[in-house]
Amino acid sequence: MYQPVVHWNPKQNRLKEIIRKPDLFDEAIGLCLELHAFVHQSGVSNSTERTLGDEVCENLREIDYCHMPTKKDVTIAWNLWHIARIEDITMNLLVGGGEQVQNGAWLDRLGTATTDTGNAMTDDEILRLSRELNKARLLEYRRAVGTKSREILCALQPSDMKRKFPKDRVERIMSQGCLTDHPESIWLKDFWGKKDVAGILLMPLTRHQAGHLNDCLNLKKKCAKITY
Repeated sequence: MYQPVVHWNPKQNRLKEIIRKPDLFDEAIGLCLELHAFVHQSGVSNSTERTLGDEVCENLREIDYCHMPTKKDVTIAWNLWHIARIEDITMNLLVGGGEQVQNGAWLDRLGTATTDTGNAMTDDEILRLSRELNKARLLEYRRAVGTKSREILCALQPSDMKRKFPKDRVERIMSQGCLTDHPESIWLKDFWGKKDVAGILLMPLTRHQAGHLNDCLNLKKKCAKITY
């Protein structure tokens, strides 16, 4: 059964309280995996419970992904792209020190040449990305990213939590086209680069995704009132 987001905050607060305490490492990782499972579709964690990710994606029409109800809104497709890209970048390039899930083959399947997080996109650019993305492949990409993140989480040790990221890992964010030079995009390089592993697990891996999925639910409600 889907649980409202109101149950999220105590667990997020507890995670923040204990995440850098070596003697509470197992509890912290367990909480992180639970919160991460909640923001993804249930298949990512093989959960039998309904998740926030399930709630967002269920019964969406193709056109709902691309609809921007007002100039103050983005789109559901942009939100899902944004959180998937940020999770891919921060967990794989920074925390894991490996390769992103996204690569040339994934871009072909997704139907886009875009590689950045979309932070600095104009409304027209958001709409263009939203329309060109293959929606089924977008959900597959996000699931693949979530699965890889869980592998990385399960391999962490207590000593990793306070680990900072070497300069070469941070520089890969730019060399792999994850951000643009626009001020609304490039600030993330320093923001993420100054964090430790625990900081990434708190934000963006868990809390950041919940915020954007709540926005998706609001957009979904607006789209449901529209006859296309």
